[in-house]
Amino acid sequence: MENMPFLLFVFLGVVFFFMFMYFVPVGLWITAIFANVKVTIGELIGMRIRKVPPGVIVNSLITATKAGLQLTTRELETHYLAGGNVPNVIRALISADKANINLSFKQATAIDLAGRDVFEAVQISVNPKVINTPKVAAVAADGIQLIAIARVTVRASIQQLVGGAGEETILARVGEGIVTSIGSAKSHKEVLENPDKISKLVLSRGLDAGTAFEILSIDIADVDVGANIGAKLQTDQAAADLRVAEAKAEERRAMAVAVEQEMKAKAQEARAKVIEAEAEIPKSIAQAFTTGNLGVMDYYKMQNVQADTEMRNAISGSGKASTPSK
Repeated sequence: MENMPFLLFVFLGVVFFFMFMYFVPVGLWITAIFANVKVTIGELIGMRIRKVPPGVIVNSLITATKAGLQLTTRELETHYLAGGNVPNVIRALISADKANINLSFKQATAIDLAGRDVFEAVQISVNPKVINTPKVAAVAADGIQLIAIARVTVRASIQQLVGGAGEETILARVGEGIVTSIGSAKSHKEVLENPDKISKLVLSRGLDAGTAFEILSIDIADVDVGANIGAKLQTDQAAADLRVAEAKAEERRAMAVAVEQEMKAKAQEARAKVIEAEAEIPKSIAQAFTTGNLGVMDYYKMQNVQADTEMRNAISGSGKASTPSK
């Protein structure tokens, strides 16, 4: 019990020591002094209070100072608090300075905050990047399809990295240029003989305008012959024309059948009227007998004439013998 105050004092002393070392990174301050970087203890404590890791800021500042860059802890802190990657920006500035690329700290931080890898952009500026386009299919004027693959060599444009279009835009524009170049060729043989015409035409169109890259060269890696699109389109058109002609012929046939059926119906109607009119003959004969306008001998003469006419028609085959009425 007598040692309790002493142990408590020791415990509090240890806690205070670690808290002091946390808020006052003396070791980091000594490292900065030996690296000829001016950083005060107050600035290091302020970084802890602002929740900025002093190690990241001081080490980045030491690296920049050794590389001959004139930066301050306030600038690095501001970029870190804005969500930037301070070490990556320092590496990009050092690489740009060694490669004689004009890149200021403000531009580097803007590129970094825009979501682009500024260090990779500097590397692409020094070592151009090759982008392979997907297969681009186009049809020449003679109807033959050609499938081309191009390799685009680009270099990052530091001034256009903020707000400039990316690789997808470059690939889309190059593909559009390839389609236009092949489509304007009179024959697919011209393209196969001189594939460099495609690259020259596409490169002359200034496809890198408004992008974050500068196109250095466009090389056609491969050109394959595809299907005969022209012949296929003509075949499809001929088949479509045939179907249209067949439909029109079927329409005319249906109309002819309808007219034929209509004429048959009219003939039946006329025949019915004839039969109806013939049915009135016996009535007229009976009335003629009653009124005395027709004698028996006249009736027999008329029957003989009718029988003679039917016999002549039967002999000549031009008529049908009448069936006796029941």
